[in-house]
Amino acid sequence: MLSIIQAAGWPIWPLIACSILALAIVIERFISLKTAKVAPTRLLEEVISVTRKGIPPADVINQLEKNSALGLVLASGLRAVNSEPKISEEDLRASMENVGREVAHRLEHYLSSLGTIASTAPLMGLFGTVVGMIEIFGSQAPGSTTGGNPAQLAHGISIALYNTAFGLIVAIPSLIFWRYFRGRVDEYLLKLELDADRLARHLKAMRK
Repeated sequence: MLSIIQAAGWPIWPLIACSILALAIVIERFISLKTAKVAPTRLLEEVISVTRKGIPPADVINQLEKNSALGLVLASGLRAVNSEPKISEEDLRASMENVGREVAHRLEHYLSSLGTIASTAPLMGLFGTVVGMIEIFGSQAPGSTTGGNPAQLAHGISIALYNTAFGLIVAIPSLIFWRYFRGRVDEYLLKLELDADRLARHLKAMRK
């Protein structure tokens, strides 16, 4: 591996840095986007069951808020009703929507960076290819009829090919994981929206 890096020359170092950063983002997103941390399966049913007898006290709402991203959204609705029992349904939904936007921003954290790596890595590889081609043509001495320095030619070709390949090696997995996490976040946001709507309708029915 070290010999490949040495053969590829200095243009490969930005690609190595991007690959390390992309790997770190992928690991972090896998941990942060676990279902248990974002939208536990039966959390809404548990909240509806608890609230059938009335709005729970503040300490229970605080525990719900710390449970997950979905818990944070649902807790904002319960807290709004707790602080203003006669709150309108529109204001209740607005309260949960505001918190939902904050949650959405948190779920999308680092995804733009991963997408940027996926789109720029091939360009970085292309830059390394250009550097390699410059070295190839630079090895051709003006007026020379011997075809230039073979070692210099080989070095330029290795820079060109290794950087092109490494740029694709970094870009393809980054793009795959970006699309995967993007789809996963969209699914979570849909679930949060639907569950918040169900809670709003449940709280409305309770107060009738």
